[in-house]
Amino acid sequence: MADGKRENRRGQEPPVTASVGIAHDKHAHMILYASPWRVTWTMGWPAVAVMMLWGLNAILDAVFIGQLIDEQALAGAVLAYPITQLTLGLSSLAGIGGGVALSIAIGRGDRDLMRRLPGTVLAIAALLALAYAVVGASLAEALIRAMGGHGELVDIGASYLRASALGGLGAIAGMSLNMLLRGEGKMRLAAAYMAVGLLVNIALTPLFIAGFGWGVAGAAWATNLGGLVGAALVWLRFARGRASYPVDPRWIGLHRELVRRIVSLGTPAMIMSSMGLVQALVVFNVLTRIGSESDIAFYGAAWRVLIFLLTPLFGLMRAFQPVAGINYGAGQWERIRQNFWTFVAAGLAIIVPIWALMTAFPEQTLALMLPNMSFSAADLHHFRVLMMVLPLLPVTFTALALLPAVEQPGKATLVSVSRQLVFYVPVMLILPRMIGLPGIYYGATAIDIFCALWLLGLVLTTFRQRGQDQSDRRSPARA
Repeated sequence: MADGKRENRRGQEPPVTASVGIAHDKHAHMILYASPWRVTWTMGWPAVAVMMLWGLNAILDAVFIGQLIDEQALAGAVLAYPITQLTLGLSSLAGIGGGVALSIAIGRGDRDLMRRLPGTVLAIAALLALAYAVVGASLAEALIRAMGGHGELVDIGASYLRASALGGLGAIAGMSLNMLLRGEGKMRLAAAYMAVGLLVNIALTPLFIAGFGWGVAGAAWATNLGGLVGAALVWLRFARGRASYPVDPRWIGLHRELVRRIVSLGTPAMIMSSMGLVQALVVFNVLTRIGSESDIAFYGAAWRVLIFLLTPLFGLMRAFQPVAGINYGAGQWERIRQNFWTFVAAGLAIIVPIWALMTAFPEQTLALMLPNMSFSAADLHHFRVLMMVLPLLPVTFTALALLPAVEQPGKATLVSVSRQLVFYVPVMLILPRMIGLPGIYYGATAIDIFCALWLLGLVLTTFRQRGQDQSDRRSPARA
């Protein structure tokens, strides 16, 4: 308290949370006052577990479809899968936007905003699910054809997509409310609820596919119901008054100011999560035109390795968001800076050893997914080029979590949109025509390196400006 009074005399207000009691919650108190490495460990491992569970969910769907039906059914579902992942982007708009707003509100002690925040997030999720249901159900066949489907694969893929869309409220609401739970700092609880939803999915998928005879649609309905169970668990926690902040569980609606704020803060995460579909459409169309079927299979395997390695970074990104938001709401910029670099270091500690091993032994890595394929020297070189960006990605992911959490979502949105539309689409349409297949790998890596350096510059500028602002406030007033 003495330190807080001293800072106040020097012109810097103490954290708002200290006066309203929010920081008495052990998670918020830990985020505000514990050592950066303790914060990173406590928040990081459950968030990484959540993302691993989410990835496992998709893998198990493929396993059940392949084992219980046949290879053709799996191929149809694979065509629909990138489209169904729009549910993650829509969930990120509502859930990440709401989670960032909640973290800042906890730091500031804004109790009025907290009360209506969950109901607003749920209402936004419901509207997004309705839009997904209308588009997905009415255009299912056309969308599968756009992904390259033909013949019976169109009907199979459309069946999976239509079921995902019609029951999308479960998946979107479940993920959105789980992200809101993470915004509160309850990472272990979020992981536990995600695990319950996954177990429901595992139990229902074979029943729906084989027992009820729903085919691939059964896998989609099981995923949706698993998400709905997860959403119900979060809302039941609100109804029982167990949240660490005040919630009105009877209020579900669209609070105008909150909607504007949630959409603004959640847009970068939505773009980052959804634009992979644009990337897949562009790259696979280019590969179809200039490459062979083995080139397509090789790129798909290499891309899956990269996505797998990104999973823990997605987890750390989600964990850093409430850390940055709560400290920002409390006015603790030095804490934000310290935690930013600690989370980056944690990401490097996870990624670099695996990256070094896979770069040293690329053939053994790729053989796990393509056991019958012989890899040329050019293939292995392309794999190394694609993996080259990995040591920079902890900066990219942590920066994309930081900027919305400190109320600068426009900068993160600009980078995300520029990566996909301004850079990725033109480069992939032009460079491979000029230099052939290597252009896909060189182009993708060059874009990601440029965006990582761009984000690093934005972060350093933000820290420098805030540091100067605090110095100006602390300096004695001049006559």
